[in-house]
Amino acid sequence: MFSRGAICALALVLGVPWAASQNVGSHGPELVVVRSGDASLSALVWRPAGAGPFPAVLLNHGSGRTREDLARLGPYEMQADVIGPVFARHGYLFMYLFRRGVGLSADQGISSVELMDRGAAEHDATARNALQLQLIENRESVDARAALAVLRARSDVDARDVALIGDSFGSSLTLVVSEREPDLRAVIVFSTAGYSWERSPELRARLLASMERLRAPVFFIHAANDYTTSSGTTLAARLTELGKPNQVKIYPPIGRTPEDGHGFLYSGVAIWENDVFAFLDHHLRH
Repeated sequence: MFSRGAICALALVLGVPWAASQNVGSHGPELVVVRSGDASLSALVWRPAGAGPFPAVLLNHGSGRTREDLARLGPYEMQADVIGPVFARHGYLFMYLFRRGVGLSADQGISSVELMDRGAAEHDATARNALQLQLIENRESVDARAALAVLRARSDVDARDVALIGDSFGSSLTLVVSEREPDLRAVIVFSTAGYSWERSPELRARLLASMERLRAPVFFIHAANDYTTSSGTTLAARLTELGKPNQVKIYPPIGRTPEDGHGFLYSGVAIWENDVFAFLDHHLRH
């Protein structure tokens, strides 16, 4: 596990205040430990001004970054710092959980992307797809639900007003977790299964099946130049067939590449902000 000094040093590098009490007040994120099985996962929490209790959001990030991606794109902690303050400004307590092998939880196991890449290298794409589903159904779901429990137990959170947001691999995870969490008030998924949707028939079938068990309204979001937009439109169409509340929006392209489009959650805040908070306000603030 990271030492207190290492976390403090990292926080200073990132411009994130950190205190020994792990509560830094309203001007920066609070560092929270989420215990899940044998893991002690780190999460950052942004809190709105005021006394609360507040509606709350848990963010499920993607599968992680390879060493090459980390060198090229930077750490996940920087992504958290992009969107956490946005949610707090709109009155939502926001938790960014770092799952095993990622960011502040890098010492808590091997990230999903590394495990999947190993499966593909040692076997084939079919093995990678099978491992992806296994992770989503088991380890990653257990960790996300542990974070939800910690979030709901906070005295400054209204446990009746909690939403789940996912990005990429984290969107697939979010949909699977949501079918097991019937009390969620809303679900928002960015770039759903963007890279894997066309490559994994197993994942497509699993996510389509999850539509039958979802209760919360779902908002599917893509940039037009994502790896694919078929995942969001297909899943939204299935919810419509089932008579369940949903919406889908394909925004204009952002950047130049599918990778740029896939990162829309972080690079397009000013574009999606009004729509996302209109959706959350409608479903969480009755």
